[in-house]
Amino acid sequence: MRLGYFTMPLHPPGSDLAETLESDLAQMETLDRLGYREAWIGEHFTTVWENIPAPDQFIAAALARTRNLIFGTGVTCMPNHDPFMIAHRVAQLDNLARGRFYWGVGSGGFPGDFEVFGVDPAEGAHRGMSREMLEVILEMWANPRPGAYQHPFWKFAIPEPVPEIGLQFHVTPYQKPHPPIGVAGVSPNSDTLLLAGEKGWLPLSINLVPPVTLKSHWDAVETGASRTGRTPDRAEWRIAREIYIADTTEQARQEVLEGTIGRDFRQYFIPLMKYVNACSLFKVDPEMPDAAVTPEYLVDNVWIVGSRDDVTEKIRQMYRDVGGFGVLLAMGHEWQPAESWLNSVTALAQDVMPRLADLN
Repeated sequence: MRLGYFTMPLHPPGSDLAETLESDLAQMETLDRLGYREAWIGEHFTTVWENIPAPDQFIAAALARTRNLIFGTGVTCMPNHDPFMIAHRVAQLDNLARGRFYWGVGSGGFPGDFEVFGVDPAEGAHRGMSREMLEVILEMWANPRPGAYQHPFWKFAIPEPVPEIGLQFHVTPYQKPHPPIGVAGVSPNSDTLLLAGEKGWLPLSINLVPPVTLKSHWDAVETGASRTGRTPDRAEWRIAREIYIADTTEQARQEVLEGTIGRDFRQYFIPLMKYVNACSLFKVDPEMPDAAVTPEYLVDNVWIVGSRDDVTEKIRQMYRDVGGFGVLLAMGHEWQPAESWLNSVTALAQDVMPRLADLN
């Protein structure tokens, strides 16, 4: 099993953007030194808590400060972009990364961002549009045909080339035919993970759901793969979790509930899920009331929190419950207090993961 990181990031309202960007970049440097394999960076425009609207810019800065980490957009929300523009930005970033880049793509899910870009999620058009946009970009990289490209959500043209003076579409990815594509899923039997199976892309399961839902995620990948005659590889399946380690489970539990993870869910994630009527995502029992979704419930049923021994066993049990996966993505939060968080991410890399080396 390999170890990675997924960060939104998460910073409370009133935070200084320059300072949070620097602290998030410092996290990347630490993870790189500790041997984490990859780090995915989120994209949001209208939520104060998740304050990176341009993960490609963040990744470009992080590439210069790290040596081995593979970075991924987590994810490029396709309705937020023009396909001609994003094709160039992603291709340029892939050339900067020289192989240290995964392109995470998705159809978005944040209500404020939908409003900005004129998308009505109730109609579901953003899903089909995202697939079409991705197909256009992949075709553009492989075979840039001159002409007009029109869609209800975009309009652009590829000019006829003028080879004698070097005027033409020319920016393509470093990795051929394109960087590995990842898609994230959260809901049971996720449509996006069905697509991952169909296309042979990297499936990512997001951090909010209990193990019973995770199992349905792989079912979706297998169903999609069967449609196109593929054999999906569990080694490529990534599962994101809130993970925190202390010397004792009692200490870890207290520091989580009283610290940044508890704060981030109490003040942001739980109210957000209630606002979008999605608290069911958290639930082991669909009949439990929304009021029962608390940090105390999550620490017992969704998060992975405890001593080194307990966290090792919880990860091993999750592996058994879902039938196996290949990459564990620890979720990003502010590292406050810094020493406790540094101890936790270090223990995960140096103490826990070696004990799970047989899971492959």
